[in-house]
Amino acid sequence: MNDAVLDTHDSDAPIFAPDAFRLTEAQAELIAKARRFGRRVLAPRAAKHDREATFPIDNFRDMHPEGLLSICIPKEDGGTGADFQTYCLAAAELGRFCGATALSWNMHVCSTLWSGPLSDDLEMSAEDRALHIARRKTHYRRIIETGAVYAQPFSEGGAAAAGGAAFGTEAKPVDGGFIVNGKKIFASLSGSADYYGVLCTERAEGEKASRRNTLYLALPADAEGVSVVGDWDPLGMRGTVSRTLLFKDVFVPEDSMLMPHGVYFQAASRWPHMFLTLSPTYMGLAQAAYDFTVSYLRGEVPGMPPVKRRMFPTKQIAVAEMRIMLEQTKALWFQAISEAHANPTQEQVIRAYAAQNTVMENANAIAVKAIRTCGGQAMLKSLPLERIYRDSRCGSLMLPWTAEICVDRIGREALYEPGEKDE
Repeated sequence: MNDAVLDTHDSDAPIFAPDAFRLTEAQAELIAKARRFGRRVLAPRAAKHDREATFPIDNFRDMHPEGLLSICIPKEDGGTGADFQTYCLAAAELGRFCGATALSWNMHVCSTLWSGPLSDDLEMSAEDRALHIARRKTHYRRIIETGAVYAQPFSEGGAAAAGGAAFGTEAKPVDGGFIVNGKKIFASLSGSADYYGVLCTERAEGEKASRRNTLYLALPADAEGVSVVGDWDPLGMRGTVSRTLLFKDVFVPEDSMLMPHGVYFQAASRWPHMFLTLSPTYMGLAQAAYDFTVSYLRGEVPGMPPVKRRMFPTKQIAVAEMRIMLEQTKALWFQAISEAHANPTQEQVIRAYAAQNTVMENANAIAVKAIRTCGGQAMLKSLPLERIYRDSRCGSLMLPWTAEICVDRIGREALYEPGEKDE
């Protein structure tokens, strides 16, 4: 190997090396495909969508022929059939290049992940399972054949998204389906998705709202009574365009159910890792902050003079500290996503909370260290580091597992066995 090769930093190396993390050949190929797509398609467009706070619908249109929109659709239904771990690793690679696209893509993919491999792990009657499989084929066909994009509006501004109360958005049973009323805030893809996968409470006249009656319904974006309101000018993740969705007497046919009655409630308690899918984006952002710093100090940032700054001890120490934090984050997070399955142990759930908290907090901590290490150039919007900083800053606030909620639950579950109370 010559000196020129030795002196080149491989910024295209996978975040999780297939050999080191014992990935299969199929996993490695799919994850590499996501990384190539991110570098080729997402990276050149990221700054524009961030600056203008416009949704990157062009990225989603380009995902369709690549099969990325159907990554978690079962193979028997025409998709790639990626499992939870593989999806998370692919999503992290996209997050390296455009956090807003990766986070929005997660909202779309979850409509197939939750209705596909996750639901297959849960209990249903034979009749419900047959009906569910038939219904989800309709949604999958839209995605595979026409590139339909699904959103997943979740937050309402109360305790529902964190699992502490029933959703305020309600679905009233009527002949042939439901009438939906309510609103969702911070609804990524609002105004751009073809369907909104809405979590709402099924409640007949006179019934009390209950979390057990949560429905997961696909509402067409062009349905009568669906509207998008409000402005979108946030600190970061600007390209998600997460405006407010309003639902006013929206009729939804019964076949629009993405999960059968009672299955979402069952999933939330028996498949808790389903709420870990926001974290891959931030794992990718953490890697991106580190990659930029190394390239900058080596004088290898495209479009900039090849000035090396790596010889200063303070820079070397800073990079070492970033690398240590990055490796700690990767190790914990990889373990957590590898343990995702139905009925995890208490230790596995606590580890998932710890991984979520660690990724969300450390992604920004690494970005902060990167800015300080790279200096004034890092503030320029012509370079990606300031966008990485802003995109990573608010990850710890994202429901249902905010950083604070994770800390609270870790402490409570470490000190109390299930059902145990203080007298």
